Amino acid sequence: MKAISVLGSTGSIGTQTLAIVEEFPERFRVVALTAGRNLDLLIDQIRRHAPEVVALADAEDVPELRRRLEALDPSQRPLRQPELLGGGEGLCAAAAWCSAELVVTGIVGCAGLLPTLAAIRAGKDLALANKETLIAAGPVVLPALQASGSRLLPADSEHSALFQCLQGTPWADTARLSTGVPTPGLRRIQLTASGGAFRDWPAADLAKATVADATSHPNWSMGRKITVDSATLMNKGLEVIEAHYLFGLDYDHIEIVIHPQSIIHSMVELADSSVLAQLGWPDMRLPLLYCLSWPERLETPWRRLDLTEVGQLTFRAPDQAKYPCMGLAYAAGRAGGTMPAVLNAANEQAVALFLEERITFLDIPRLIEAVCERHGPDLQQNPSLDDVLAIDAWARRATSELAATPSPTLLTA
Repeated sequence: MKAISVLGSTGSIGTQTLAIVEEFPERFRVVALTAGRNLDLLIDQIRRHAPEVVALADAEDVPELRRRLEALDPSQRPLRQPELLGGGEGLCAAAAWCSAELVVTGIVGCAGLLPTLAAIRAGKDLALANKETLIAAGPVVLPALQASGSRLLPADSEHSALFQCLQGTPWADTARLSTGVPTPGLRRIQLTASGGAFRDWPAADLAKATVADATSHPNWSMGRKITVDSATLMNKGLEVIEAHYLFGLDYDHIEIVIHPQSIIHSMVELADSSVLAQLGWPDMRLPLLYCLSWPERLETPWRRLDLTEVGQLTFRAPDQAKYPCMGLAYAAGRAGGTMPAVLNAANEQAVALFLEERITFLDIPRLIEAVCERHGPDLQQNPSLDDVLAIDAWARRATSELAATPSPTLLTA
């Protein structure tokens, strides 16, 4: 039975992970949970899974959680009362919890970076669902992985697809992931993208795009921020950077392909020109289950893929004019060092401003580009963790400042 720590247990990744644990109670057990302020859901999770430790992001919420746990009817109390921790130190302690074998990193944004690094330094294997770990802090994380011997298993659907494809090759070795060394025999990566809310819009119409337009995904329902990232294709640009760090390929050999049906989750081309693809209905449970069960595969009752029901699979190249964020991501990745951290932070802030209707949709790439250009003279190729965190904070401030002082070159079409 594998012992699991879930960082961000009340979020989408966390709740799906715990659902899988409940589906396979003989294979997995939960020893640590971390969460934000959704105490109602967290208490239910504690009752169901009886973890050894629970950490809250805000230490001031710990007394309220303790009071509510103690107030439970005896028949509703968990089998064990967990140790309760709070704040950044508490999150890191839960991430590095001694009995945990695998840590699922579901905390969104740079808030998940410190706990993830704590898990790595404690030698824990990781199911990585937090993109920022590699995108913002790749130069810090890769040496930490090599020093600790932790194995990193990609939990998002695209990178899990790539990893699954490579299991069918002689080079299936997680020890090679995130070393910066190219995976032997791997020639090219193709990341598939739905195309987002504006997949079928002419690029010229994006000037009138509203928040409601950008948050209406044609294929499925997601959070507002990731849905906007899908509309700009920044989500895929960030995945390109992540794939570079995971599999060691240079950016000329990592491509994005628009695939509206979202059935092929990504593809690899091997040295002999063979192309391997991983297919399935869009369902985050599959990559999460694979992380939890790797190197095994567990039998599930989940819906089977029927290609006759799908009917057809189509592909097209992304429109560079419609998706300028894609080019910005490639440029930041090629610059390396701290530039991907700036790109990520500027994007998060710009999307937040757009969702607040303080800037237009087309202002998102303009702001990101301007902040990246400002950072150019200060680029650091080998930053420390403190450098990454400081640069992340600077990029967010710079984005807000630029948005508040529009110029003819920045915030006009």
